[in-house]
Amino acid sequence: MAATKLNFVLLVGEDTGQYLGCYGDPHAITPNIDRLATEGARYTRAYSHAPVCSPSRGGLVTGKYPTAVGFHHHRSFMPKPTRLVTQDLREAGYHVSWPGKKDFNFDEAPESFTDQQPWFEKLPPEPFFVYSNLFQTHESKMREPDPVFFKETARVTSQQRHDPAKIDVPPYLPDTPGVRQEIARHHDNATAIDYQVGDVLALLERSGVADRTVVIFLADHGRGLPREKRWVYERGIHEPLIIRAPGLIKPGTVVDDLIGWVDVAPTILALAGLPIRVDLHGQAFLGPNTPPPRDYVFAARDRLDETVDRVRAVRSRQYKYIRNCMPERPHMQTNAYMEELATTKDMRAKFAAGKATPAQATLFEAHKPPEELYDPQKDPWELTDLAGDAAMAAVLAEHRNVLDDWTRRYGDLGEIDEHTLESRGLLAQRPKKPKPST
Repeated sequence: MAATKLNFVLLVGEDTGQYLGCYGDPHAITPNIDRLATEGARYTRAYSHAPVCSPSRGGLVTGKYPTAVGFHHHRSFMPKPTRLVTQDLREAGYHVSWPGKKDFNFDEAPESFTDQQPWFEKLPPEPFFVYSNLFQTHESKMREPDPVFFKETARVTSQQRHDPAKIDVPPYLPDTPGVRQEIARHHDNATAIDYQVGDVLALLERSGVADRTVVIFLADHGRGLPREKRWVYERGIHEPLIIRAPGLIKPGTVVDDLIGWVDVAPTILALAGLPIRVDLHGQAFLGPNTPPPRDYVFAARDRLDETVDRVRAVRSRQYKYIRNCMPERPHMQTNAYMEELATTKDMRAKFAAGKATPAQATLFEAHKPPEELYDPQKDPWELTDLAGDAAMAAVLAEHRNVLDDWTRRYGDLGEIDEHTLESRGLLAQRPKKPKPST
C-alpha cells in the first residue's frame, strides 16, 4: 500500500473525554469505537493542548500551539490565519472535505478545502481526507429537555440507556440527582456517537476502501463538566486517541508514548508521504523517520468567552505541573454558558450551604495557588497538590524549567493583553456577533 495513496478519516468527538469502553470505563457502551481500538492502536497518553474547543481544534488542524500563533483565547479572531495541514494535502492532490464545525478562532483559507459537502453517504474521489464532527457528546446535550434529548439519541435503546442511580460521581462533584442525570446523559450521548462511528466504518467497508484508509478518532477535550472541560487537569486534556491503519499498525496495539494534538497534523503528512514543514510545532509519531517520543506535552487555558484567566500546564510521564498566571482569580469563576448546567448550580448551592467536601470546596477558594503539582498515576483525580512538598522540590523545579523553555522556544502571546494584540494586527473583532460558547 503506497503511502501517497492512503486516505484519511478524522473523527472528532466533542467534549467526549475518555468515557469509553476501550479506555476502561465500566459504564460505557461504545462497541464500534472499541472495535476500532482492537483493529488499530489505542494511545494511553494523548493530550489536547487546550481544554476548550476552538484553540484545541485550531492547533489540531495547523500543528501549532495556539499561544504561539494567536488563536489561544476562546471566542477570539485571528485576522491572518496560519496555514492548515489540509492545504498541504490539497496541493498534493487530496480531495479535502471538512463539512460542519470548524471553529478555529480564525477564518480558514479557501484553498485549504476542496468542499464542505457531507460525505457520509458517498465518499469523495481518492485520495481523500475527510472530517466528521461528532456533536452529541457536547456539553449542551447533557441539559437538553427530555423530548429533545430522547429524539436526538433515538438509536440508543432502552437497554443501553444509563440509570443515573448507578453511575459514578467524581469526588470533586457533589452527588446530587442533577449531577447524576447529566453524567448518565453523557454516557448515553457517547453511545449515540458510537453509532455514528459504526456508520463511518460501514461506509468505508461498503465502498471498498477500508484497507487503504487511516481512521483517526479523538476528542477535542474533556467532558463538559466543571474541573474537566475548561480546566487543564487530566479530565480536561487527557483524551482518547485511536488510529486504525491497516498494514501499518498491528491490531490491538497499545501505545503509552506522550502525544499532543499538535502532533496529529505532522503525522498525517508523514503517512501521506508529504514533507513536514519546519514551521510546525508538533512531531510525527507514525510514518518514516519518526523522532524519539516526547518527554513532555503542554497545555494552556486563556480567556473563555467572558471569563478571563491564564493557565499553563506541563505533563511528563509521571507528573502534571500547572502554573496559574492569574492566581488572584478563583478556579470557579462564573461563565454564563457553564452556569446553565445543573452540575454547576448544584456545586454552587452546596458550597454556599457549607456542605461542599474539601475536594469540592477547593474550586471555590478565593485565590488559586501560583503553582500546582500532581502525580496522576497515584492520584488520578488530582486532589493532592505536591507543590508545597519539600521532597518534590526537584520535580517542581524540573517542570517549571521545562515550561519556561517551551515559552522561550515558541513564545506566549497570552502574556500580552488583547488590546495590544489588536493594535499589532494579531487580533481583531469579528464583524458578526460571536457564536455561543462551545
